[in-house]
Amino acid sequence: MLNIILIEPRIPQNTGNIGRLCVAGNARLHLIHPLGFSIDEKSLKRAGMDYWKNLYVKEWKNIGEFWEHYPVDENHFFLSTKAKKLYYEANFKDECFLYFGREDAGIDEAILNSYPQQTLKIPMTKTTRSINLATCVGAVMYEAIRQNQSYFSF
Repeated sequence: MLNIILIEPRIPQNTGNIGRLCVAGNARLHLIHPLGFSIDEKSLKRAGMDYWKNLYVKEWKNIGEFWEHYPVDENHFFLSTKAKKLYYEANFKDECFLYFGREDAGIDEAILNSYPQQTLKIPMTKTTRSINLATCVGAVMYEAIRQNQSYFSF
């Protein structure tokens, strides 16, 4: 099963949309605190619509607590506009961890510097600063699904 990790997300509508993607793609959603909203916020649930009740979602007090349960190995990938390697060049396994940072700041550079071979980017024009977080999650998650089609039964 895929794992989508949102590090300190700020926009509830993004998290709601990502939750809906996770249900559709049979992925777990992990939310790393602090969050920029309340988990029971109406806009979060509205974006996830009636899918939220079917979502595996777990909250973690910080990234350290998450890594105590899921130590970083070669199946952990960090998405950043600062990466050199494109996400579709990665070899995703059926049990992988895809990390996405805050909408306004991305993933902490200390983390990116610690795992440069596992840091990936989505290609975009030089004049584009970034794309929507839910769009990023969808692109990378479905590439991981494509690479592991036999694992998924849709």
